[in-house]
Amino acid sequence: MDEFTETTVQRHAPIEAREVKPRGPLDWMATNLGRILIALFVPIVTFLVLYWGFQFLRASQAPKGVIAIVAIVWGVGGVALLYVVANWLVEQLGDAWRSRLQPFVFVGPAIAILFWYLAFPTVRTFYLSLLDRNAQNFVGLANYQAVFTDRNMFIAFRNNVLLWIPFGALFTVVFGLLVAVLADRSRYERLAKSLIFMPMAISMVGAGVIWNMIYAVNPNIGMLNAIYTSLTGNQPVAWKAASEIAPWNNLFLIVVMIWLQTGFAMTIFSAAIKGIPTELMEAGRVDGANEVQIFFRIMLPYIRGTVITVTTTVIIFTLKIFDVVQVMTGGQFGTQVIATQFYRELFTNQNSGYGSAIAIVLLIAVLPVMVYNLKQFSEREAF
Repeated sequence: MDEFTETTVQRHAPIEAREVKPRGPLDWMATNLGRILIALFVPIVTFLVLYWGFQFLRASQAPKGVIAIVAIVWGVGGVALLYVVANWLVEQLGDAWRSRLQPFVFVGPAIAILFWYLAFPTVRTFYLSLLDRNAQNFVGLANYQAVFTDRNMFIAFRNNVLLWIPFGALFTVVFGLLVAVLADRSRYERLAKSLIFMPMAISMVGAGVIWNMIYAVNPNIGMLNAIYTSLTGNQPVAWKAASEIAPWNNLFLIVVMIWLQTGFAMTIFSAAIKGIPTELMEAGRVDGANEVQIFFRIMLPYIRGTVITVTTTVIIFTLKIFDVVQVMTGGQFGTQVIATQFYRELFTNQNSGYGSAIAIVLLIAVLPVMVYNLKQFSEREAF
């Protein structure tokens, strides 16, 4: 067989019969180097163009409304363009690299945002908690020692752990579950649930202002004192600041949170209750169970996952409660909580080290409840 015939046979031979030479790293690099450089260069150029566009808008003298509209269009369109360009470039690298890199095109920005706005600030806050009030000298764990020995912090821990969680979280869950069960059997279910849920439309600050007027000492303004003085003939009481009822004056603040969050608990419980099979409850009634027994032996076990999820969510909320206390008392009269103490030390007293230590302690207090919540979420269908 001459050289021409041999070459022709090899060219037209089946793919399986051809001799495949293994490609080394240098061969792969030579083939894909250009694609890799383009994959890195084009997104960087796109990002820089977006950045320069925002800088131009910032320096522009156009009306603010026009700048806002252009910024929204530019930002949303730019982010979409980044995704499209990055995805197209990854697809040019072949199947092996596409399967490896494509998930990062979509998940990468979210991970970067989480790191920049959550992980990095947490690490920085912990670092600041090891420094003095001016963040200049290293003091080690002195700030944490102060957190657990300061009388004001002791009162804050007491209020959060012994008052806000037992009374606030417990009554929010109980009232939400009670309303969900009773309203489910009422002809006026929608109206009742709408009224209970309505406070959720009010911000925490707005709710604090409303209840400040209800608790006002002047009976002409404060509804509670108007009722109290007309029924008893006694002098008005400063419900939020009366020393004779401390620390129970915290309960008047906790009422505001219960008023706000009961609608949230009711909505979740109502959805869970409607998911209980009707045949299950009818079977209980046929077996002679009354409504109380059906609630405790059928309904409650069936929605146990939802109850745990709502309870842990409300506990996290009560641990980091801030708005209501700050608006209604400013953390005075023995009503301070962990979050208000953090605010006072960091922003009022300008003590960055001590304030950061309080923030880290609050984070550590919330983490176990949050981890338990996520664990329950993954183990069962809670909703």
